[in-house]
Amino acid sequence: MDDLGLHVVWCPKYRRRILGGRVAVRLRELIEAKAAEKGWEIIALEVMPDHVDLSVRPEPKASASYMANQFKGFTSRVLRQEFPHLKSRMPTLWSSSFFVASVGAVSADTVQQYIDTQGERPWTKRQREGNGCASGV
Repeated sequence: MDDLGLHVVWCPKYRRRILGGRVAVRLRELIEAKAAEKGWEIIALEVMPDHVDLSVRPEPKASASYMANQFKGFTSRVLRQEFPHLKSRMPTLWSSSFFVASVGAVSADTVQQYIDTQGERPWTKRQREGNGCASGV
């Protein structure tokens, strides 16, 4: 089935907010490089301070756990080499767990919109609107 994609989410150990600035930029580059190496198509990618949110279309033979572990292992090794503070503050970069769901029944645009809006928290949206409650919710 060619349309099957996977929505993958993983977090730094202890859900620490360490994925910002140059680390986030480099992490994005590494994820894109690993996907290109494996022939996996990235549909959407968002690096948040405390998690990575990725929609990807791997080849049919790749299991979800294999794919997630390829991204996590490769990025952990390179980021910890390039950014020593990641090695000194944490025993490992990534939590051992991850979330994966198939996204075959949803359009790539829908997944992209969901991932793009992950940074919009309800309380920050209310603050921008200038009132104490969200309208229409």
